Amino acid sequence: MRFKDSHHPYAMVTILFWSLAYVFTRLTLRHFSPFSLGFLRYFTASLALAAVAAATKMKPPRLRDIPWFLLAGAVGFFLYMIAFNKGQQTLTASAASVMLATVPVVTALLARLIYKEKLRAFQWLAVAAEFAGVAVLTLMNGVFSVNRGLLWILLAVLVLSVYNLLQRKLTKTYTALQSSTFSIFLGTLLLAVFLPSSVEEVSRAPGIQLVYVAALGIFPGAIAYVAWAKAFAKAKQTSQVSNYMFVTPLLTSLFGFIITNEVPDLSTIIGGAMILLGVLVFNFAGKTKISPRGPEADDRE
Repeated sequence: MRFKDSHHPYAMVTILFWSLAYVFTRLTLRHFSPFSLGFLRYFTASLALAAVAAATKMKPPRLRDIPWFLLAGAVGFFLYMIAFNKGQQTLTASAASVMLATVPVVTALLARLIYKEKLRAFQWLAVAAEFAGVAVLTLMNGVFSVNRGLLWILLAVLVLSVYNLLQRKLTKTYTALQSSTFSIFLGTLLLAVFLPSSVEEVSRAPGIQLVYVAALGIFPGAIAYVAWAKAFAKAKQTSQVSNYMFVTPLLTSLFGFIITNEVPDLSTIIGGAMILLGVLVFNFAGKTKISPRGPEADDRE
């Protein structure tokens, strides 16, 4: 396969940007509130995707499908951004990325409930290992406690899993790029409720913070979505691309250490290893009927 026809470079670019998103979110939360950051990030992404939509002469969605896109925008971007940003206020970038690596598994569990898709015995064991890893992550100084950030990230995992199922429905009649673009547009519209506070915070923000926000919107947002869509378009199987998301926790921990000097604590290392082991067993020890994807990974074309 010629390099230009390969899905690998597009998938690698996407995972690189998504891994950086965790670190840049931690940096921007030093100045912006979780609510304002959510709006500003996807407002920037919407501007970039609007240019893509205009350049590709993307057709608007049918009227009967707008409620579905509105629901996808609500869970995949409005609720997700609030939960993700709130969680990152108290969790390290590496801990948050490990938790979000469970999204494919939770998606599969919801598909089991909604679409009656069967899970094998080893997959149930993998789920048990992941929940044990979550329990380890809640051990603070030897005392079982629940970090509020952990609960917010768990909510982010749940809403993104619901978003995945919605995208599964929408991509039956729309390209993945169209579906993601329309969902982001409507999600940004919902996030506009935080426009007044966003304007106020932007007026007081240091220049470097605005650079971080723009980077979050353009790179992990717009460019990553387009690259992910191109990767799916070039790959023979969905899993060839979606499996790249399991590299995210490793890269996030590396970037967190290099950029912000975040050193994962023992509970993150042990709990994270248990979670990732469960994720790997669930996805690679056998094949499921669907290939569930991560927060920002529902883009096939």
